Amino acid sequence: MVWLSGRPGHFASRDFTIGGLRCLMVKSMTGDPFEAVVAAHHAEIHRYLVRATSRNGDADDLSQETFVRAYKAYQALPADANVRAWLFTIATNLCRNHYRAEKRRRQAMAVVAAGSSERGPAWPEGEAIVNQVSARLDRIVAALPFKQRLAFTLRKVHELDYDAIAESLHCSAETARAHVFQALRKIRRGLNDLAVVPTEPQP
Repeated sequence: MVWLSGRPGHFASRDFTIGGLRCLMVKSMTGDPFEAVVAAHHAEIHRYLVRATSRNGDADDLSQETFVRAYKAYQALPADANVRAWLFTIATNLCRNHYRAEKRRRQAMAVVAAGSSERGPAWPEGEAIVNQVSARLDRIVAALPFKQRLAFTLRKVHELDYDAIAESLHCSAETARAHVFQALRKIRRGLNDLAVVPTEPQP
């Protein structure tokens, strides 16, 4: 797989894996390579995200995105910066965004569940939002590249691990992980402008 386009720091592939990132770092960075940052901190960041999300799959995705974002900003980081604290900040912000997205999904599902037994005055608005989200999600997933669409469905719908997805797609586990990562980024971008389902204030 080609990771560089010929210009330092430029991705030529749509895919991302930790292994691919390391290849890119060796070619494009000198001095204190980002590879050393990954080696020193990846395990700790991943453990933190496992505890924060209580789901290994979510922690995998969030830790990967943490180091993608860190790599993009690393060369602009001050020399005396606390890299460990900086990485925890990135991971925490991503985790916060993840919880917000999960909250929106839970609220939408709560509206659906409530509507099956009792439809109050707010139901038409809630139903419209749920339908809008569902229709938009279906369109985004349908438009994904074939392998990204399959990897996303196997991971997020059927909850297969990356080794099983790799076997299904005849690729490596790292490539399967990259397909899911790219699919999630496209889906999140596509849903960013949708409103949060309103909820009644707690008494």
